[in-house]
Amino acid sequence: MNRTLVDIHILQTVPPSNLNRDDTGSPKTAIYGGVRRSRVSSQSWKRATRVAFESTLDRSDLGVRTRRVVELLADEIKSLLPELAERADELATATFAAIGIKTTAPKKDEPGEAGYLVFLSRHQIQALARAAIAAADAADLAKALKEANVKDMADRDHSVDIALFGRMVADQVDMNVDAAAQVAHAISVHPVETEFDYFTAVDDYLQEDESGAGMIGTVEFNSSTLYRYATLDVNRLADNLGDAVATRRAVEAFVDSFVRSMPTGKQTTFANRTLPEAVVVLVRDSQPINLVGAFENPVRESERAGRIKQASATLRDEALEIERAYGETPVTSWVTRVGEDTASLDDLGTNVPFAELVTALGDFVSTALEERL
Repeated sequence: MNRTLVDIHILQTVPPSNLNRDDTGSPKTAIYGGVRRSRVSSQSWKRATRVAFESTLDRSDLGVRTRRVVELLADEIKSLLPELAERADELATATFAAIGIKTTAPKKDEPGEAGYLVFLSRHQIQALARAAIAAADAADLAKALKEANVKDMADRDHSVDIALFGRMVADQVDMNVDAAAQVAHAISVHPVETEFDYFTAVDDYLQEDESGAGMIGTVEFNSSTLYRYATLDVNRLADNLGDAVATRRAVEAFVDSFVRSMPTGKQTTFANRTLPEAVVVLVRDSQPINLVGAFENPVRESERAGRIKQASATLRDEALEIERAYGETPVTSWVTRVGEDTASLDDLGTNVPFAELVTALGDFVSTALEERL
């Protein structure tokens, strides 16, 4: 069976910022190639991508991830049949019990919660609500819900975000969904040092004879050129969604949202939102290949070339060298880039505006799925 794997490589410069903090409030970092790099965790960028889906996909194509599953389902039951408002929590609790997902009430008279985040598509929530309503008058509610096969309802009609990022159900492992997308931790292509911004805030209501700051503090930050990488298994995505049209839509939405999104840590303080200087999409049929090895020797700017120019040439060289050494020639590829400093990346694919890249990839995916069938 032919595989279709979409590798996304991004170079993106971010000004002073604190996109992703650790438990002390410091920007996350990692040691790579013997030096400290700026780091943005994969979880942080996946969350940003999921949020961006709200502007690229219909709400019905997306899921909800929450511990408050009883409240979520009860609200859907009430919206479908307001007459059951007083029993909605009871019906929702019984439904999850029939599925095999344990819920407990954090406080008396409050809706139950799962012990972990449960990821459900909106179609699944609606199906479960209709099943709960149909079973509401049964003499044995638990039996009626099991006979309605509510567990199966919670394990089909997956949303795009579940199909892409997967789902783990601790109580029912057979309901787990293998993720079609993998996202690497973004790291800077160069060494970084954390800096400190000392700030003061003025009290607007001080009297004329009063002085001094109303508040003082420090904010940690760094600036960096990041290498970002994600890979998407189109075959697995198609299996998760069960529909070729939905798969193409999901691929396009993922690439568009992953490229354009950015975590929102300290965004108001730093106004750090940028778009990538370069996006390289390589479609493979063997295995995904992260090109981070290009930056094991950190990029250091000079009078002759800045970070982006050196990083672009280094990324190009790594990709071509892997192709030469292992015969890993991409099936097809595209490049979207900004400015002449990224010109060397044209050696890796057809240079097109980003909207054309997304459409061309969608066309390729559609053809590949037709051939798979």
